[in-house]
Amino acid sequence: MTARYCSLAQQPAPAHPPGLAAERLAALVGGRRMWVNGTVLHYCFFDGDADASVIPVPGTGQLRRVSWVGAEEQRDVVRDCFREWADLGIGLVFTEVGDRSEAELRIGFQAGDGSWSAVGKEALRIGVNDRTMNFGWDLTAPGERATALHEIGHALGMLHEHQSPFAGIHWDDEAVYAELAGPPNHWSRERTFHNILRKLDSDEVNGAVWDPQSIMEYPFPSGLILEPEHYRSGLHPAGTLSAADKEFVLRWYPPADRPGPLLPFRSVPLGLGPGEQADFGVDPPETREYTVGTFGDSDAVVVVFEERDGEPRYLAGQDDGGTPRNARIRARLVKGRRYVVRVRLYSCWGPGETAVMCW
Repeated sequence: MTARYCSLAQQPAPAHPPGLAAERLAALVGGRRMWVNGTVLHYCFFDGDADASVIPVPGTGQLRRVSWVGAEEQRDVVRDCFREWADLGIGLVFTEVGDRSEAELRIGFQAGDGSWSAVGKEALRIGVNDRTMNFGWDLTAPGERATALHEIGHALGMLHEHQSPFAGIHWDDEAVYAELAGPPNHWSRERTFHNILRKLDSDEVNGAVWDPQSIMEYPFPSGLILEPEHYRSGLHPAGTLSAADKEFVLRWYPPADRPGPLLPFRSVPLGLGPGEQADFGVDPPETREYTVGTFGDSDAVVVVFEERDGEPRYLAGQDDGGTPRNARIRARLVKGRRYVVRVRLYSCWGPGETAVMCW
């Protein structure tokens, strides 16, 4: 019988101007979903009586509420998997919080809704009272801890490994559709194509070489893969973090030399159009050198001012009104003093939200 599979929601393809160099395109594609290194990712579990979905009962015309709240032993599996990713030494920090308004990642356990996650920074576009991740079956069952590792991988920006164009998998398409249409997944052809048969662009993949042992690889029973020949009898990844998984996240999130908390304006959407600017106040929690900048599908410059006697005094950055010179700068900020970060947006390369961060 087929395993229960993670199902990612289909997202609109980003629009990029024609003629971009391959390096620029790869940076935009990766930057659209990957977090800025040094980010503190806060996660919470839904735990309220009102945290639920209202769904129809087939054939009855009735509705019923299905809770998003998970038992403590289910939460413990997820906590343990966050620790496993963090223990690799990546330059991200995972912190559990009780207030959903503080959490970038909000986790539910709605039975029957499948297991899924927003991919990377897609989570920032989801309303504060909605889930960015769900677990639809028992994570304490044998082998199901891999589901939590897999969904956290998505939250870090990783995509499905079997959809890599470098995999060279030749599917028996109709056998795949038939297998996924039955229990326990009951997927439509559209969902099966989006999560299995569709090939990713080369700019989206986790690595330039297919890794059949990746935590982001689905297991498959026999009869679905025609080529490579030795996978005709099935593909069975170990359900643990592979060497390539670790290499990927450490490449994107290398250990910070001086890790520190993000300032209060982390992940604040700019909401600017080309040619517009906005100021953001900063009260540094400690005295040290920070990187101040923007991420997203845009070109921008930042300038940092220190407030002295109620007046802004230039500290770092440059904006002469011409070609953007910098989207990230280094500046030494002193605890107890107040700073202003001025961001001017020059151009947008896609529909994604641009945000300002300091780390």
